[in-house]
Amino acid sequence: MEYFTDRRDAGRRLARAFAGRELEHPVVLGLPRGGVPVAAEVARALDAPLDVLVVRKLGLPRQPEVAMGAIGERGARVLNDDVLRFGGVHAKDLEAVERRERTELEARVRRFRGDAPPIDLRGRTAVIVDDGVATGATARVAALVARELGAASVVLAMPVGAPDSLAELAAMREVDEVVCLSAPPGFMAVGMYYLNFTQTSDAEVQSILEAARSGRTAEDAP
Repeated sequence: MEYFTDRRDAGRRLARAFAGRELEHPVVLGLPRGGVPVAAEVARALDAPLDVLVVRKLGLPRQPEVAMGAIGERGARVLNDDVLRFGGVHAKDLEAVERRERTELEARVRRFRGDAPPIDLRGRTAVIVDDGVATGATARVAALVARELGAASVVLAMPVGAPDSLAELAAMREVDEVVCLSAPPGFMAVGMYYLNFTQTSDAEVQSILEAARSGRTAEDAP
């Protein structure tokens, strides 16, 4: 079984998978919070800008675990018409769920990025990075939102993931490529493959993004 020392170690190893790659106008997007330290190392290796991709699932009113859609910044919204029909969702119910989730999304954006503007994804390769994939739900939503925001291509990258979830992500028409270092059989939880899987704080995300914007390296972030 392969173990990563911590998220930055995982990021450095993941970055090696991109060595020699020519990506078209890439931007690296960390999924907060745990994906950001990993993404910082990938961005450094690609000499690409780093940002966060904050997304929220829109769950059915009576079955919130079932996604009827997803939202992102700048008004991005994607809906699953089949789930909406199946759930019998009325427009006012959808509006109420989206309003609640958008309030939370905007609060998270302010916490992570402050007043800094998001990087425009239009026409770019969005390299979406997380610290691992279990169900793949967040990565799936992120890919949909990145496309909605105009990304020309989407690459999902993670150090470790559940084989079935990785196969489902790779089959998405919105996803051009999945890069994963380890897909162990019998996968149970992302944290099992890290020696140090301490929760990433909001402050750490903020400092990593500030370091990236000022041209410093991830190691310069507190």
